[in-house]
Formats: sequence, structure tokens, C-alpha cells
Amino acid sequence: MIARILALIDMARKALISKASLSKAWPFKSWTIGQLLLCGFLLAVMLPTTLITGLAFYEARSALKSEIQNAMQTRVAATSMEIDRMMFERLQNLASWSALDVMQDARIGDIDKRLSSFLTELKLSYADIYTELYVTNTQGIIIASSNPARLGKLAPRQQPWLTQLLSHGTVHLGRLQHQQLPLYTAINDDFREDRSLGTLVAVFNWQQIERILESSISGRSAAALFTRQGEMLAATPRWEKTQASRKLMASTQTQGYEGYRGFDWQVKTAINRSQALTPVRKMANIFAVLLLSTMLLAALIAIPLSRTITRPLARLTSFASQFLRNPSASLPPGGGPREIDAMSAAFTKMMQDLDHSKQSLTRAAKLAVAGEMAAAMSHEVRTPLGILRSSAQILLREPGLSEEGREICGYIITETERLNKLVSTLVDSAKPRLPELNICDIREVVRLCAAMLLSQASKKGIKIEIEPGPAVFCPCDNEQMTQVFLNLLLNALQILPEQGRIYITLQETENAAVITVADDGPGVAPEHLEQIFDPFFSQRHGGIGLGLAVVRQIVLAHHGTIHVRPSHLNPSAYNGAEFVLMLPLSA
Repeated sequence: MIARILALIDMARKALISKASLSKAWPFKSWTIGQLLLCGFLLAVMLPTTLITGLAFYEARSALKSEIQNAMQTRVAATSMEIDRMMFERLQNLASWSALDVMQDARIGDIDKRLSSFLTELKLSYADIYTELYVTNTQGIIIASSNPARLGKLAPRQQPWLTQLLSHGTVHLGRLQHQQLPLYTAINDDFREDRSLGTLVAVFNWQQIERILESSISGRSAAALFTRQGEMLAATPRWEKTQASRKLMASTQTQGYEGYRGFDWQVKTAINRSQALTPVRKMANIFAVLLLSTMLLAALIAIPLSRTITRPLARLTSFASQFLRNPSASLPPGGGPREIDAMSAAFTKMMQDLDHSKQSLTRAAKLAVAGEMAAAMSHEVRTPLGILRSSAQILLREPGLSEEGREICGYIITETERLNKLVSTLVDSAKPRLPELNICDIREVVRLCAAMLLSQASKKGIKIEIEPGPAVFCPCDNEQMTQVFLNLLLNALQILPEQGRIYITLQETENAAVITVADDGPGVAPEHLEQIFDPFFSQRHGGIGLGLAVVRQIVLAHHGTIHVRPSHLNPSAYNGAEFVLMLPLSA
């Protein structure tokens, strides 16, 4: 579908380029792109949809018919297994009951009625599975029965129909009459194996088999049970009516149950063909409605779709021509297909890249100006630095100098050396020095920087707190990192009011060291968050605005990141700015 649309667009493009060549090859040169898309869309949708719908219906119809037949066969097999299970359990019941000790009461004619009570309890426990259980003596007289009215009467003479040999004994089946199937077996004398005490008879309720058949069908289907010779033993009410109509048939031979071979009966299931294929007809109607709906939907969306493609192209073309003449901050129009959205996104990315390049050039120009200024002032700066350093060294030789004075002189010497190097760095700002990476303890660097500024912080009553914790090691340039943290702390000290607080935290993530420097000062205005690291941008009166620019340059040289956000470590106390540095743990 997309390929066809793109082909039409390509042909329309060629029509705009060369009228002469298209006058011979393309007879619709006067058509607009919208008209071409409308025609192509309708043809591309309707023809394949009709063909696919027909093929899908044919395949689904065949699969559904096969599924119906398989479902019938599966249901027949399950019914056959259930019948075998039912008959196996009945035969097992009779064989096992005949071997019970209570059956030996037949020797004394069940004088104490213990055997009759046992048979009555058995019948009750099996609900309506058996209609009667009774025992006859060798003369055929009923001596024990679940029905007391039958005691002492002559039992019906059983006509053997089938005989089954089980592990517990032999069980005979009488003739099926009036929905009752008699099952009987001999009761052997425990004292004389060759002697029979009588016969145990269980009259099985044949309606149980019919219930199994009825539970296996649904709707207008029917089921029946046949012998090997074709004699019908049981059937559901609709069996005869179903046979008189066109039908789908499924059948299977009984296979036995748990080693029991069964009676070789046959279970058959039939269903009216028109009813069985009702899902197929419904599916045909659904496919017809689907086809018509698809055609109608294609007609309804063809016009908006063609406009969806052409209008965004026109808007994007108009925006591009206007942007070249008058650049603005507005984004290019979106909407339409993915390709047009992708084109709009690419144009947006190009605008952002141009803006970033402009900002980078501006930042580089400002740093270049700073380097030129530092080069011009380097002599004037280095001379007083040298005087300060020499003075501090002379003071160190004084024998009466206090320990605090010696410490301060040491700070003066260290800081004058660092400032001298900083002047050299600013001179070479157009080509910054690459950091010399060594494994350093960032926590120790932060602690030393805080100690250097402790005297200055004490004058304003500002507390510098460092969150306790283990050492945090990462590859960095110790000198440059000292410059970074001193700049951040000095900025905070200069902007904080008296009794302010600075809170520093250090932690390790999976692959980076995260250092946060938070304060409770006035913070950074939201509109200045993007400019805070630009050269010569300062919120402090009299500030030059190079400190944070140098910090950012050093952090980026270490392949790290830095950004500023409102302080959130302790909102009740720290509502100022929070600078977050992330330095990689590996070089």
C-alpha cells in the first residue's frame, strides 16, 4: 500500500518536472496529487480486500468444518470412554462384593438379615445407579435383598447375554429389559472352592448410560449406543429424527478402561448439517459485512487521507520558505503520515542544531575574549602574585609566627601558585589544557577546598557541611578539580547572606561519582538556568561571569556533566541552588 502511494507521488513529482515527457507516458497529467491518491487508494484497497476476503472465507470455512468434525470425534471418544468406565466400575463392584465375608451368610440363609442390611446400604450409597441388589440361593430363592418385599420369592431366571472375566471373578450380563440390566456372579463357598452358595445380582439402572449420551450432545445433535451386531442399546430422543435428515456423523468403538477390553460396543453421534454449519453461515455473513464495511470505510477515509498527505506537505513547504527569510522560535508544523512527521522532526532537529551551534560559537567567542584579556593582563596579575608569594615565604621564616599564621601563609603560597597557573590557563583558553588523570579521593579534595575557605566563611557566619561517608575515588586532575570546587564554594559564599549554610554530598552510582553542592541562598531564577554557565553571565553585582564557564569546561574535559537545579536535599532548610556534578569512575 505504501509502495503504491509513493509510486504515485513520484509520478506526480515527475509531472511537475517534465510536462513533455509525461504527455506521452502519463495520461492523467492534469490530475492533482489529491485526486491521484484518492483513485489509487480506492483501487489499492478494494481489489485486494475483495480477493483476500474471498480466500480468507474459503480457508476459514474449511478449517471450521474440519474443527467441527474433530470436535464431534473427540466428544464421541470421550463418551465411549465414559461408558466403558461406568460399566467397568459396575463389573468390578459385583466381582469384589461377591468375595466379601458377609456374602458367606448365604450359607445360613441370611438368618440375621446382616446380608440384607449390607445390600440396602450399598444401594443407598450408590444412589440411583442400581435399582436393586439381591442374593439368591442355589434353588433361585431370594434370601437377601435391598428390597425387603422380595425376600423369599423366586428370582427371575437370568438369560446370559455377555460374560466378562475379571481378576476377581467372572461376571455375567443378563438381557436388557425395561431400562434394567441385570449383572450377576456366583458366590463361592470359602470352605469348599468347588461349591457355590448362591448368586449375587445387581440390577443396573440403564438410564445411567442414556444420561451419559445426553450429556455428550448439545443443541440439535443426537447420540446412540450400538452392539457389534448393530443392535441399538440406547439413544437420545432426537436420534431417529436426525437420521432422517442430512447430517454429519462421528463414531468410535469402545476401547475398554484400565485394562478392561470392554464390550466392543459402538458410540455414534450425529448432528443436522444445517445446524452444524450455522457458524459457517454466520462467518459468511460476517465476511460479507466486513467487505462492504471495508469498501465503505475506504470511500469515507480516502478523501481525508489524501488531504492528510498533501496539506502537511504544503504547510511544511510554506514554513521552510518563510523560515529562510525570517527565522523564528516556532516549531515546524507536524501531522500527517510518519514520513512527513519524520521530515518535520528532522527540520526541528536542524533548527535546534543551528541554535546550539550558534550558542557554542558565542560561548567560544566569549572564552576567546577572556583568553585575550588574560594574555594582556597576565604581566600585571603575575607580578603582584609573585610579591604575595615571596612575602608569605618571608613570613614563614619568622620564628615567632603562630601555627595559624604558618597555616595561612601556606594557603597563600598554594593559592598564589594556583592563581598563577589559572592565569596561564586563561591565556590558553582557546586551547584548554587536557587534564592529567590520576586516581584521586574526591572527598579529600572537597574537604581541603572547604578548609581553605573556612576562615572566609567564618567571617559571615556561614557553615560548610560535608556529608560523612567513605572515600570516593575516580580518575581526575587534582588541580583542576580543586579549581572547580573552589569556584563553586566561592560563588556560594559570595551570594549567601550571613548565617547561611552550604551542604555537600558525595556518593557513588554504578559508573559515576555524584557530587552535589547545595546552599540556602536566593537560588537561580528559572529563566537563567540555561545561561548560568555562559561566559560573562553573572547574577552577582561586580562579577565577571567566568567562574562557572571555567567549571563547565573542566568538567566536560573530564567527560563529566554539571547542571544546576533548585536545592531539594532539605527543603525546609535549603531553598537555594544545587550544583550536581557527575564524574565517571573509570578513565
